[in-house]
Amino acid sequence: MLRYSSRIHWNLESSALSQAVSAAREGVLDLTVSNPTDSGFAYPSGVLESLTDPRAMVYDPNPLGLPSAREAVSEYYGGRYSPDQILLTASTSEAYSWLFKLLCDPGDEVLIPRPSYPLFEFLADLECVRTVQYPMHYDHGWFIDVAALESLITPRTRAIVFVNPNNPTGSYLKPGEFEFLQRTGLPLIFDEVFLDYAFDTPQPVYTPHFLLSGLSKVSGLPQMKLGWIVVNDAASLPRLELIADTFLSVGTPVQYALPALLDARHEVQAQIRARTKRNLDHLRARVLHVEGGWTAIVQMPRTRTEDEWVLHLLQDHNVLVQPGYFYDFESEAYLIISLLTEPATFAEGARRIILAATHAEEVPHRSDAAHYDNHDDVRR
Repeated sequence: MLRYSSRIHWNLESSALSQAVSAAREGVLDLTVSNPTDSGFAYPSGVLESLTDPRAMVYDPNPLGLPSAREAVSEYYGGRYSPDQILLTASTSEAYSWLFKLLCDPGDEVLIPRPSYPLFEFLADLECVRTVQYPMHYDHGWFIDVAALESLITPRTRAIVFVNPNNPTGSYLKPGEFEFLQRTGLPLIFDEVFLDYAFDTPQPVYTPHFLLSGLSKVSGLPQMKLGWIVVNDAASLPRLELIADTFLSVGTPVQYALPALLDARHEVQAQIRARTKRNLDHLRARVLHVEGGWTAIVQMPRTRTEDEWVLHLLQDHNVLVQPGYFYDFESEAYLIISLLTEPATFAEGARRIILAATHAEEVPHRSDAAHYDNHDDVRR
């Protein structure tokens, strides 16, 4: 009988919600689409042509990445970071994995935001690292609960992660928050994959110990499998280089193609920004304030739980959304929708969501708050 590692302790069974979604896919207005390559955007023809560079037929690995590729990343940042500070990875997920290897022993802790993307816990588990969530609160905008974060720091805390802008809140780090994070003295890991997608004015530039990004969001090319770490700590670079040399995971063709793939971002980002802004306008009265990124948070009446809202919209309105608890929201009732959705689909889906919410406000589905809260506790 096979014995599996305790790292793989997750529940592999499909939930009732996922089963209902699978059964109702056909004809449903899907407002959860997050893949830009399947969202109707036009990509420059040079994207595929860039992968045919004959130099890619020679295997000459460099643990940090090809100099020409790292130079392209440096140029993306306007020369703010030297190519010698840049380390290429196959993805930002791999970048997190390498940083956890670099900074943590088994059982150590990293602080991650809540709400945020649920991938962190999986990545940390695979490195035998514990995630500890620090809260973000909302009051006409999102902010870090700095007192709560400070109280969570222990002798085993090894790093603080911030996603700038956060997914799904779409909130950017504020200068005062950055100053506080610096004062903790802990290594700071900033994930800036959505940085280019601000809805309003350009955001402040920060210099954390480690800055992550990649082609997946910058150029809308997740299938190219290339990300990077900007390393602002000289002592960390040779250690990360040793980790990278152990895996050598980044393919040669995509590294030679990187200058062209980054150049493609101008055309792709313009399309994505136009669509996300247009889609957001359909729901501004219902969404929490969002500063950037590809997602929006819709606040629904607390007449139903999030599971009930998702099922109600799916089964009675043919609209697919995600519940807020997927992203560890602490309270109900929030729905997460993708602003990448094709505009006609999004507009109709938004209309149905507003209709359902308005009807719930006029005719409450449930008035027993105690039952609601108890159900919420049990589900989580």
